Amino acid sequence: MAVTKEKVQQIEKCYHCGDKIDETGYHLDDHDFCCLGCQTVYQVLHNGGMQQYYRYNQHPGKSNKEKQVDFSYLDEPQIAAKLVDFKDDKMTIITFYIPAIHCSSCIWLLENLYKLNPNVLQSRVDFMKKQASITFNHTLLPLKDLVYLLANIGYDPKITLQDVVKEGNKNNLNPLVAKIAVAGFCFGNSMLFSFPDYFGMGAFEKEYASFFGYINLAFGLPVLLYCASDYFKSAYVSLKQKRLNLDVPLALGILVLFLRSAFEVITQTGAGFTDTLCSLVFFILIGKWVQQRTYYHISFERDYRSYFPVAVTVLTEEGDKPVQLADVHIGDRILVRNNEIIPADAILLKGDAAIDFSFVTGESSPVSKTLGEIIYAGGRQTGEAIELEVIKPISQSYLTKLWNNENYKDYDKHFQTFVNFISKYFTVVLLAIAFFAALYWAVDGSANRAWGAFTAVLIIACPCALALSSPFTLSAALSIFDRNKFYVKNTAAIEQMATIDILVFDKTGTISSPKATSIYFEGTLTTNERKLVNAVCRNSSHPLSREIVKWLDVCSDIPVRNFKEFPGKGMEAVIGGLVVKIGSANFLNIGNIKTDGAVVFIHIGDELKGYFTMEQAWRAGLSALIEDFRPHYNLHLISGDNDRRLDALKLIFPSEACLMFNQSPMEKLGRIQKFQQAGKHVCMIGDGLNDAGALRKADLGIAVSDDINNFSPGCDAILDGESFSKLSDFFAFSKDAVKVIHMSFGISLLYNIIGLSFAIQGIMSPLFAAILMPISTVTIISFTSLMTRWYAKRHKL
Repeated sequence: MAVTKEKVQQIEKCYHCGDKIDETGYHLDDHDFCCLGCQTVYQVLHNGGMQQYYRYNQHPGKSNKEKQVDFSYLDEPQIAAKLVDFKDDKMTIITFYIPAIHCSSCIWLLENLYKLNPNVLQSRVDFMKKQASITFNHTLLPLKDLVYLLANIGYDPKITLQDVVKEGNKNNLNPLVAKIAVAGFCFGNSMLFSFPDYFGMGAFEKEYASFFGYINLAFGLPVLLYCASDYFKSAYVSLKQKRLNLDVPLALGILVLFLRSAFEVITQTGAGFTDTLCSLVFFILIGKWVQQRTYYHISFERDYRSYFPVAVTVLTEEGDKPVQLADVHIGDRILVRNNEIIPADAILLKGDAAIDFSFVTGESSPVSKTLGEIIYAGGRQTGEAIELEVIKPISQSYLTKLWNNENYKDYDKHFQTFVNFISKYFTVVLLAIAFFAALYWAVDGSANRAWGAFTAVLIIACPCALALSSPFTLSAALSIFDRNKFYVKNTAAIEQMATIDILVFDKTGTISSPKATSIYFEGTLTTNERKLVNAVCRNSSHPLSREIVKWLDVCSDIPVRNFKEFPGKGMEAVIGGLVVKIGSANFLNIGNIKTDGAVVFIHIGDELKGYFTMEQAWRAGLSALIEDFRPHYNLHLISGDNDRRLDALKLIFPSEACLMFNQSPMEKLGRIQKFQQAGKHVCMIGDGLNDAGALRKADLGIAVSDDINNFSPGCDAILDGESFSKLSDFFAFSKDAVKVIHMSFGISLLYNIIGLSFAIQGIMSPLFAAILMPISTVTIISFTSLMTRWYAKRHKL
């Protein structure tokens, strides 16, 4: 058979979602739609007087081609009760995760749901979390009907088992905000009472100087005991473990600031440094808040439950019944429909199983199963509905064991950040200078000056600027990554990213896109035969049928008779006296033809015309990305899939790259360990559960996902598939972010040298500290923010 490779280029775009339209598109009110689903959403909004949805953004909707999920299980009170946030006699409040939220039109539409159904009382959208909190009258609008209302307008909620078992760790910023509020209040008021001392006191102010000092000391007390408590705890733990972190000199500086202030106020020998103390704590808490607030909305604490549905259909003598997964037991007979997940290890009892295990194993080709064979949890049925008998509880299935494998847990990545590295030496040098200054003046016979020099050194050299440089720089970097759909778990991961020298890629779902398909035909089709195949495929809603229609790129109005579709197998029809069959090898009784990937055979009359091969296409920009990485990193590929695309990959990856296939999860883990044992810093870039061990073990693990909130294996960062082509820019930017930290440390040292020149002489005044420390703080914050954003602009991020 001759091999031809063609692709269809479309021009027209859907008015609702922006997808390309083939000749099977729909037309309404002078607008074109790619599918009936998008047209239906438009009609619903138009009839509800909500056309303004399309004014905010061009093509604001998401494609509605995929078959909607069955939400009938929401009629079960036990399941619904675990999803709602609040419920009384009439009103229910529930929060949904809605992946389709992506623009201002989405926010406007979801917050105006009451226009579509008056029983929706209120709705609020958290754009960053892609969540909608909806208040509705459940006596007139059942939960299931609310969900179907959302699905009908293209905003299907993503409801998983992890939503039912709500154990996720929530990052509560309220205590930190309270500490910032207290520190800010004390800072402002202490500055107010310090002004007379700074600008010179008249006879009237001098009468109240002592009173002002005690008021300032009172403001310093809650800052010391409450606002700065975490730094003292951290310093204590650090010293207890016989190591020094930056919190040790920071806590020491804060303590000395307060003690010297108290001494001067009580002995009436000075005004103290309470305003400096309050300002220092206020700014470092602000830096901590900025750092935490930047990435709070991405949850990395995912487990296997976020991959599973809430309920499964159990077959009983009374009929089919949706049952929550916690109530599914060994021996239960369950029904799994097309595109549903196998929730537990089970035996196939009825139906043709074609299971996609790509998430678990990395193998992209569906696996056929025979009656009586065990099907492991985590696979997705891609054909007709099948019946299974559960043989293991969900908690003991292969999928959960793979996720909970002890070999994957708690790897201690011995990585030292720049600040932690500096802090070990900073504390020792700081104490040495303080004791040297005290000793010098004590020998000189000036005890008061020795005390003043000792405390002044600890105050002025307090690493406040250094403590701010790292969080503000890396927080700015996190926000830039976040804006470009690259979500990093913590700031230390950015510094780790800058040290990487080996990049290891997975194949399926990582460098190939599950949303893009390349279709090829092996065989020959005449123009008339193309029209026959097109006429049959147009009658099917199966994704492969739509891809074939696009590839054929012909117009056909030929009448079709006796069309029959067999889910998971194929379809047949009679056209002009010819029987046209399209489907799998088993459906057409074809043998002795070796194929890979998703394959659809074409049989017209008595002759086999050839077959279509569908493969996941490479992600956009893959070749350019590899070229960008080539000069700076060693590149490798480790895949659980087979090597059928080896020749194409050899053209993309450098000749020295190691390309490995058919690798098990443990073998991937072992490969990462070997690279690390050779002294290399390794980044693993994968997607599925089969990469979980390698992602955790690698110095930096990046999970590529086209639905970032659906399921995230243990990793340090999540990369949205849309931003895959920017990965080289992200790595280059991480190195520049570390450069900014180094430069800001240099500026901080300059301020310390200036301050220490006065401190060791024992002549530092409160006014000098009150001016120098805020100036150094503002300089560092401004420098890090501006430089980080300048580097981002340079990398077009």
